Amino acid sequence: MAKNILLCCVLAVACTVAVASDPSPLQDFCVADLNSQVLVNGFACLDPKLVTADNFSLSGLDKPGNVSNPQGSAITPATVGQIPGLNTLGVSLVRIDFAPWGVVSPHTHPRASEILVVIEGTLLVGFVTSNPDNKLITKVLQKGDVFVFPEGLIHFQQNVGYGNAFSFSGLSSQNPGVVLVPDTVFGSTPHIATDVLAKAFQVDKAIVDQIEAKF
Repeated sequence: MAKNILLCCVLAVACTVAVASDPSPLQDFCVADLNSQVLVNGFACLDPKLVTADNFSLSGLDKPGNVSNPQGSAITPATVGQIPGLNTLGVSLVRIDFAPWGVVSPHTHPRASEILVVIEGTLLVGFVTSNPDNKLITKVLQKGDVFVFPEGLIHFQQNVGYGNAFSFSGLSSQNPGVVLVPDTVFGSTPHIATDVLAKAFQVDKAIVDQIEAKF
């Protein structure tokens, strides 16, 4: 009986690990057919006879993004939308550029963990654990430093230097998704009811209206 229980526990853990990220590929590759009308979990496969090296490559990540925006940051993605060959491979990449004191707003990736490496500059990074602790795990990173953000947790990055900065992040999904907390809470379409947000944030409704007007 004890052996059966142990076996069930082992199988449960194995199954959890197996479905923790994107599904494993069942073939050498499945280059995304971005024009297909077939709806599947990911993208339909392009005919392998039509596949070329261009389906597996992307140029331009050596060029900084445009940080002339209120956040002072820019994200240049290399996900399945830019590299169709990533389809079913469970990985992707982004370049993040920062103006001085620029920030990537608190956000989550619902389908991926993230590992970030600083290429230039000094970044303040961190994530917050889930309820009930809501503990902030944070660190100042220098050039060459690496930091990991667990899947689904709210996290952020800020350039705390006086010059431009940039980093690269690897993500454990071909299409990690991003949920920007300010945009989601105050910029939804249609808006979340003002009284709901006022009560949730313990502020006056006029403050909620003022914030929503910025999104």
